[in-house]
Amino acid sequence: MLLHDTALIYGRYLRQSLRSRFALLFGMLMPLLYLLFFGPLLTGLPLGGRGSSWQLLVPGLLLQLGLFGASFAGFAIIIENGQGVVERMRVTPVSRLALLLGRVLRDATVFVFQAVLLVLAATAMGLRAPLPGVLIGLAFVALLTVALASLSYALAMRVRTPQEFGPAINALTMPSMLLSGLMLPMTLAPAWLDALSHLVPLRYLVDAVRDAYVGSYTSAHMLYGVLVAVAFAALAVTVGTRVFRTAGA
Repeated sequence: MLLHDTALIYGRYLRQSLRSRFALLFGMLMPLLYLLFFGPLLTGLPLGGRGSSWQLLVPGLLLQLGLFGASFAGFAIIIENGQGVVERMRVTPVSRLALLLGRVLRDATVFVFQAVLLVLAATAMGLRAPLPGVLIGLAFVALLTVALASLSYALAMRVRTPQEFGPAINALTMPSMLLSGLMLPMTLAPAWLDALSHLVPLRYLVDAVRDAYVGSYTSAHMLYGVLVAVAFAALAVTVGTRVFRTAGA
């Protein structure tokens, strides 16, 4: 029943996304702008890491796509609450976990699709990365999306208006972006800032995907990245499901 219910919810929200093709493409605009206008500035610079500047920048942009896209996914719940959609779903026998999983799996599908388009654009601009590394990067995008979208929906169930939700998300995403080394490796930062960045889970995912893009699949960064990504996703889904149950979603 869980799989059946999840598939129903997933199909419902995926059809909504497919009807808004403009939103699908517009969602990757910011990473694409970074790719076009920031990427060429890094060419030939000593960035303190293995691989080319594209192999350093593109993994960060992929995870940036998941970070900002999934973090703001909760806006949809706030709108649905106002329209009574959540209340109508609450009286159905559908599993509360399925109500969450259907949504976050839709989000993961959308952002992985956008990530594929971003990788294709980066390849046209000069990115060269092994196919297994690219696939590993997409898997990390999916896990990050599941984790952050779950927490975003959980927060959205606890607030009443977009005016409360937006600033809270900005207060969390901006430090995460700056401290995770999305744009530039944190090895370029002062020692105290590099040490502080290890408190941000996203840092481990960024390091793992960058290793994957240079063909290093058995490094310590990869191990830590996988462990942190899986644990973060599992914890976030658990928290999100509990909030959905107690909030009567």
